[in-house]
Amino acid sequence: MVEQRKELADNPAMAALAPEIAKLSLAERIQLVEDLWDSIAQDSPEAASLDQAQVDELDRRLRQHDADPSSAVPWEQVRAELFQSKS
Repeated sequence: MVEQRKELADNPAMAALAPEIAKLSLAERIQLVEDLWDSIAQDSPEAASLDQAQVDELDRRLRQHDADPSSAVPWEQVRAELFQSKS
């Protein structure tokens, strides 16, 4: 396992969770991160806001997709392949 960050070691509750989190499969850890991010976005919408460079990049990608929609891969397919190959 990667060495724990100092901040994690300084927080007893988080330090206690670290060994249990390390036991999770990659797919389970990805799901945990998704769940944590969703809870952050729900509790503090401003924490999940985008800066102008991010907005510009998303706009660029949307224009690229609009120009060639057939190049897109559905999220469900990407996620299924990721979880299948890494679990």
